[in-house]
Parts: sequence; structure tokens; C-alpha cells
Amino acid sequence: MNAETSSQNPFPTSAENAGSSGTNGLNGDANRVRRMAQTLHEAVDSLEEKLGSGSERVMGLQEEYGNMARDQVRSNPLAALGVAFAAGYIISKILR
Repeated sequence: MNAETSSQNPFPTSAENAGSSGTNGLNGDANRVRRMAQTLHEAVDSLEEKLGSGSERVMGLQEEYGNMARDQVRSNPLAALGVAFAAGYIISKILR
């Protein structure tokens, strides 16, 4: 091995980095990784909050429209039966 290459370590240790500036080297990398992890964690929390409120809104709409449909069927049972029969007939013709 050459004397020049043996003095340059491609994998510096924290002891070798102690003489260099404090933010460069492994400690600086660890700090960057921590900041990135914190940023990603905040983004995931924000996304989770948005999805949670969106799913609650969808569940509310489903319940509201379900109640409206139930009321319509109770007030007009024969019309609901006719619409259900017609929809079933059309779907069976399409799927043949």
C-alpha cells in the first residue's frame, strides 16, 4: 500500500473528526438525519390529521344519505321496489 493512501481513511471515525470543524463529519450527519426524521414525522402527523378529518366527513355523508334513502323507501315502498327491479334488470343485461 502506498503511504499517501494509508493516511487517508475513507471511513473516518469520530476521534478523527474531533480535530475538524464541529458540524462536518459524523456529528453533522447525525444532526441532519435527526432534523430530516423530525420533518418527516411532522409531515406524517399532518397527513394523518387530514385523512382522519376527511374520513369522518365521508362517514357523516354516508350516514346522511343512508338516512335519506331509508326515509324515501319508507314513504314510497312500491316506487323503491320498482327502481330496484329496473336497476337489477339493466345490470343483468349489461353483464351478460
